[in-house]
Amino acid sequence: MKLIEAIIKPFKLDEVRRALTAKGVEGLTVSEVKGFGRQKGHTEMYRGAEYVVDLLPKIKLEVLVRDADVEELIGAIQDAASTGKIGDGKIFVHPVADVIRIRTGERGEAAI
Repeated sequence: MKLIEAIIKPFKLDEVRRALTAKGVEGLTVSEVKGFGRQKGHTEMYRGAEYVVDLLPKIKLEVLVRDADVEELIGAIQDAASTGKIGDGKIFVHPVADVIRIRTGERGEAAI
């Protein structure tokens, strides 16, 4: 099993969620986060004053998947989240040793 963690632009959340649902994903976790990458933030104007926004709002998605589904779901996330511009985000893939469904006690892939 793998945990796919994707950091994306907030306005792409619905599109990515639809793409994952279409691929059979039944559950995911969404968090509002802030961060920066190569773009190092940007400047904005507010009431005539310029200020620097160092940490940009992002969305972090976490999806637990079977090993066989990893590449297909990575492709779905990339296609749905891409704007072709800097700041589109990153995808991380982590190995998962075990998962336990609290309600039933199921373990491993049966608990996904």
